[in-house]
Amino acid sequence: MATETIGFWPGVSLEQLPTIAKAIWSLLPEPCFVALEAEMGCGKTTLVRALLEVAAVAHFEGSPTFALIQPYDSPQKGTVYHLDCYRIENEQEIHNLGLEELFEENACFLVEWPQKIEAIIPNPHFRLYIRIEPDQTREITLRYDH
Repeated sequence: MATETIGFWPGVSLEQLPTIAKAIWSLLPEPCFVALEAEMGCGKTTLVRALLEVAAVAHFEGSPTFALIQPYDSPQKGTVYHLDCYRIENEQEIHNLGLEELFEENACFLVEWPQKIEAIIPNPHFRLYIRIEPDQTREITLRYDH
């Protein structure tokens, strides 16, 4: 599988997230699968909120840590699913949840903790990496895995 960096934003402050979210959406096709990778507390959910706001989603429900999947209807992007896979413990749970079937839908997927479902991530897909800089800004990188 080849990986290509298609977006890189260093020194991102919270105030800049709407602008960065707009830039990210401009690089993504529809439908798309975006795996968000970052350490705990780096801002995955905050970035998802910004992405959904740019996609004109009226009400952000927060991280679906316990519900796992939160669907949204975007007037610009159609159906957008926000998944938080942190609580998934094994492959059997992945199959019981029906995620493989869900990923076949014509929709956009924004997935936190994708390493928990690595075995079923569709190809091709995108990965958003978030890293905290020493000055507490974020470095955001968008890669295309194909």
